[in-house]
Amino acid sequence: MGKVRNILFVMADQLRADYLSCYGHPTLATPHLDALAARGVRYGRAYCQSPICGASRMSFYTGRYMFSHGATYNNVPLSVAELTIGDYLRPLGLRVTLVGKTHMQADKAGMARLGIDPASSTGVLIGECGFEPYERDDGLYPAALFDPNLAYERYLRAKGYTGDNLWHDAANSAEGPNGEILSGWHMRHARLPARVREADSETAYMTGRAIDFITEAGDRPWCLHLSFIKPHWPYVAPAPYHALYGPNQILAANRGEAERTSAHPVHAAFMRHEDSRSFSRDEVRDTVVPVYMGLTKQIDDQMGRLMAFLDGQGRLDDTLIVFTSDHGDYLGDHWLGEKELMHEASVRIPLIVYDPDPAADGTRGLADDRLVEAIDLVPTFLEAVGGAAQPHRLEGRSLLPLIRNAEPPNPWRDAAFSETDYAFRQARLDLGLAPGEARIFMVRDERWKYVFYEKFRPQLFDMAGDPGELQDLGEDPATAGVRAELHERLFAWLRARRTRTTIGDSEVARRTASARARGFLIGVW
Repeated sequence: MGKVRNILFVMADQLRADYLSCYGHPTLATPHLDALAARGVRYGRAYCQSPICGASRMSFYTGRYMFSHGATYNNVPLSVAELTIGDYLRPLGLRVTLVGKTHMQADKAGMARLGIDPASSTGVLIGECGFEPYERDDGLYPAALFDPNLAYERYLRAKGYTGDNLWHDAANSAEGPNGEILSGWHMRHARLPARVREADSETAYMTGRAIDFITEAGDRPWCLHLSFIKPHWPYVAPAPYHALYGPNQILAANRGEAERTSAHPVHAAFMRHEDSRSFSRDEVRDTVVPVYMGLTKQIDDQMGRLMAFLDGQGRLDDTLIVFTSDHGDYLGDHWLGEKELMHEASVRIPLIVYDPDPAADGTRGLADDRLVEAIDLVPTFLEAVGGAAQPHRLEGRSLLPLIRNAEPPNPWRDAAFSETDYAFRQARLDLGLAPGEARIFMVRDERWKYVFYEKFRPQLFDMAGDPGELQDLGEDPATAGVRAELHERLFAWLRARRTRTTIGDSEVARRTASARARGFLIGVW
C-alpha cells in the first residue's frame, strides 16, 4: 500500500444506488463492487447535482453546482471559462484521459471568440471537457447521429458484424425468428439477447479500452475516467445477461395511489410523459427491470476483470479508485420513468471510494452515511495527488479527511443540494411555463427533503418517517415551520455560490485596505 499516484474514476450511466448488493439489493449480487467497498468506503447518502446526464456530469467534472457552471441540460455547452478535472490535474503531471461517455457539448462559440482552433491540442482538450479522448463514445447513435468512423463501429465491422448502424443493429437490438432486427428502442424486445456477443458488447469493449490505456501509460501517472454507457437505455443486454433475472427478482415498485390522485403539478406533468406511462405498467417493469439488472451485473463482472488486471500490474497499491453513477432511474417508482425529479430513485447515487494510502486503513469497509455530493470528487482528487486546494472556485469538499479517519477542518456539511432544468421537456409546455421558469431546487438535510419549484408550491418529505417519499407534506400546516427554515437554507446556499473565480480569498486578503499603501489617497481633505 502506498501514496496515491493514479486515479481511476469509473462512472456507470443511470445506475441507481439500490441496485448493488452492497447497498442492499436482495437478489442482484454484485460481488466485485462489494469487494471494492470492503477495501474502501461506501457512501450511503451521496447525491448528484442534477439528475440528468449532461448537467450532472458537468458538476462531476468541474466540482461546481449546476447553478454555477450553467450547463443545465444535455447538449447545453459548458462554458470555455470553466475549469475541469484535466485543468486541475494535468499541471500536477497526470495524464488525464477518457474512455467512454461524457455527454459534454463543446462551447464552439466561446472558442471561436478566443481564436482557439477546435482541432488544436488546446481546442481538443477544451472540447472534450478537459480529457484526452483516448476513446470518446457517448453511446447513443440513432440514425441522425450515426458516425461510420466511430471506433466502436469500426471494431464491430472488423469482428464481422454487418448492418447499416452497428451500434443499433448489433449492440442495441435483438433478432426475430426470421433474422429480422428487433430494435432496442422498443422496450418490448428487452428480454431478447442483443445481436452482439458479450465480449463485443459496449461494457466489455470499454473495459478493454481502459486496460489498453493503462498498459500504454506505463509508469507515467494518470487519471482515467472510465465512463460506462450502461445500464442506460436502450435496455438491451447480451447473452447471458439478458436472462439472468426474472420478474420475481425485481424490487417492487415504490409508489402510492395518492401520488396519482393528489399529484404535485410538476410530478403530474412528468407522469404524462410516455416513459412514465410505460413504466407505470407491470408488464413493462416485468420485462425491462430484469434486463436493467443484467446490465448492472455485467458492469460488476467487468469491474472484476479490471480489478484483477490492476492487481496483476501492482496498480492497486498506488491508484485511488472511485465508482459512481451520474444519476438514477425511476423504473416505475412514483409512477415515473427516466429521472430528473428529486426522489431518491433519481437523485441518489452509489459512491464507493478506495484509497490505497495506509492512512485510510482505519475506514476500510466502512459504510459512511454523511451527506456527500458529486462535486466532492474534484477536490478529493486534487488533494490526493498533492495539489493545492482551490475553494474560490471548487464548491465541493475533499473526502480525504473522512476516508483517512480524520475529522474535516470544519464541521461536515449538514445538507445536500440538487437542481433540475426541465425547460427542454414536454412537461414545461403542458404547464405553460417559459423556459426560464422550468426550474427545481432540492435541499436535503439529516431528516427532511425540501423541493422548491418555480411557479408552484413546494414539496416536503420526512426522510426519517417516510423514506419512500410517498407522503408529500408540502401543504401540511404542521410542517410550515420546517418548510420556511429549509426555504431560507436554500436561499443561503444560492447566495454562497463561487462567483469570484479568478482570484482566491488569500489574494483578496492581501489587497484589503491597501489603497493608501499603493498611493491612492481617497477622500483626503
